Amino acid sequence: MARAGLTAERVTVAAAELADEVGLDQVTMSQLARRLGVKDASLYAHVRGLEDLRGRIALLAADEKTIRIAEATSGRAGKDALVAFADAWRMYAHEHPGRYTATQTPIRIDPELAAKAAGPRRAVELTYGMLRGYGLTEPDLTDAVRLLRSTFHGFVALEAAGGFAHERSPQQSWVRALDALHILLEHWPPSREGDSA
Repeated sequence: MARAGLTAERVTVAAAELADEVGLDQVTMSQLARRLGVKDASLYAHVRGLEDLRGRIALLAADEKTIRIAEATSGRAGKDALVAFADAWRMYAHEHPGRYTATQTPIRIDPELAAKAAGPRRAVELTYGMLRGYGLTEPDLTDAVRLLRSTFHGFVALEAAGGFAHERSPQQSWVRALDALHILLEHWPPSREGDSA
C-alpha cells in the first residue's frame, strides 16, 4: 500500500534533487526510499522502476529548463534572444546538474507521460522560433538547432568536468562563443545543391 502523501510527482522531485546532489547515474531506488523514509517497495506504487524514474526526471527537467528559457527570451529577438536562451540553458545546467544530465541522456520514456509533457515540445518551438528570427528555413533550421545544442551542451559538459584549465575564464570564452554564433547565424551559408529536409 502506498504511503499517505507520497505521489509520483513527489517521488520524482525527490529523485531529481538526489540526482543534482550525487549525479543521475548514482540515483538508486534504495537511496530514494531512504530519503523519503519509506521501504523500497513503496516506491513501486508510484513509479515502475529506475528507468521510469529517470524518464520522469528528464520530463521534469525539460519542463523546468523550457520555462526558464521562455521567461529569459520573452520579448527578445536576434542576438538578445540568442544570448538569453544560451545563458538560461547554461545556468540551468550549473544549478541542476543531475536533472540536466537527464535531458541529454537517451532514456526510454513512457509514451503516455511523454505525450502529456509540454516541456520537450515547447523547447523545440522556442528554439525554432528564435532561429526563424535569423531568417532561417528548413533544412537550415534543423542544422542550426543541432549546432546550438552541440555548442551549448559541449560547453557546459566540458565546464562541469573541469575541462577549461586555461587562465582565461570560461565566462569570457562563453561570451565570445555567443558573439561568434550570432555572426554565423546572421551569415548562414547557403544550402548545398540537392540538400533537403
